[in-house]
Amino acid sequence: MPFTLRRLFPLLASLLMSGAVLAQTYPSKPVTLMVPYPAGGLSDVIARTVNTTLAKNFGQPVIVENLGGVSGAIAAQKVLNSPSDGQIIFQGSPNELILSPLANAAVKFKSEDFRLVQMIATAQIAFLARKDLPVNNVDEFVDYARKMAKEGKPITYASVGPGSFYHLLGEHLSKVTHIEMTHVPYKGAAPANQDLLGGQVDIFLAPFGKSYDELAKQGKLKILAMLNTERLEGVKDYPAITESKALKTFTFTIWTGYFVKKDTPEPIVQTIHKAITDSLTDPAVRSGLEANSQLVAKPLSLVAVDKAYVDGTAQFRAIAKSINLQPQ
Repeated sequence: MPFTLRRLFPLLASLLMSGAVLAQTYPSKPVTLMVPYPAGGLSDVIARTVNTTLAKNFGQPVIVENLGGVSGAIAAQKVLNSPSDGQIIFQGSPNELILSPLANAAVKFKSEDFRLVQMIATAQIAFLARKDLPVNNVDEFVDYARKMAKEGKPITYASVGPGSFYHLLGEHLSKVTHIEMTHVPYKGAAPANQDLLGGQVDIFLAPFGKSYDELAKQGKLKILAMLNTERLEGVKDYPAITESKALKTFTFTIWTGYFVKKDTPEPIVQTIHKAITDSLTDPAVRSGLEANSQLVAKPLSLVAVDKAYVDGTAQFRAIAKSINLQPQ
């Protein structure tokens, strides 16, 4: 046997053994669940719905850490600057890991620097309109928007910031309808909602929450449609976007998942994957997510998760390219 092979075999055996040891000992201390937004928001609620059960499955505490800034990129970078030992798990979405690097020149990482371990939930997107917008469904909205654009008074749409998913949705809506619309960026959903309720902005394509249902029933805003393929339980009072004529294919959701650095050892990834997958079957986790209008993710194998992340990255990059999104 050549000398190089004689030296290589012990090295490979050592690596395999060290991987097995990692799987047996991980986690040996509390795990941090990094949330890229301040406490109190929907992302924080999701994390605190999952972390207790996840801790039970790990046999170690799971501590939620909130770190906002730069559309979630500060928290993501902190994860990348930490060791690849699975001790920090990132709760993320396409907003932070796919779109932020495309929209912000200061963000230096790529989506490929992370590995998606498991999906957690999907948020439905609502087509919201101010209460006095003179339309009652999506097709009426398209006709009205076209009329206003011809009069030189394009309708306005809110987002939670340039390059955000909701900015892209608005731009994509303008592109597919060939109707000029004006983007009005906000620093978060709260001020966007405030101006929508006050009539300062016309529409907002936003993650659906129970509060919107209550506001719609109070006549304070309109829900023209859900960007779903069909009417789902809990939102059956509102049309699916596929029921419209003008925007039948304008179906979108945004998912939340748990990530680690891409070079995290495979045995650790497998342990995290199993703990998260088991958490998704817990009744308390499922009811907690559903109470916040989240669609609980169907557990996927690691192979399927890898493919879902690749496909999701390609989808969002294609949308960003279609509207010529440029880093600023």
